[in-house]
Amino acid sequence: MMKVMTDLAARRCVPCEGGEPPLSREPAERLRGMVARWELDEHARSIRRTFRFTTFKEGIAFVNDVADVAEAEGHHPDITIRYLRVTFTLTTHAIGGLSENDFIMAAKIDQVYATRPAGATPA
Repeated sequence: MMKVMTDLAARRCVPCEGGEPPLSREPAERLRGMVARWELDEHARSIRRTFRFTTFKEGIAFVNDVADVAEAEGHHPDITIRYLRVTFTLTTHAIGGLSENDFIMAAKIDQVYATRPAGATPA
């Protein structure tokens, strides 16, 4: 599974200006299988994952690291911070649903998380 995530994480997000349909449930489920801890919403329009930390500052540091990756990729997650938990939600707003970019970004977020120092725990 780690090799699959790494392969997806090695890809680059492609700018999306709209005009293409969002992924349907079947390809979204297939790609979601490549980022196993991410949850597909009931309408297959977004994916979400929550990360847990032992301190608030660790969570904020993680958010900042992900922000750097998101800026480099030009694909930005919605972020919810709740004390020791950080939740990322990915969707491609320009098409009103999921694109491959969302799964690429999820894999990149997982990669950032995998390199965090001790103290971060899976949610």
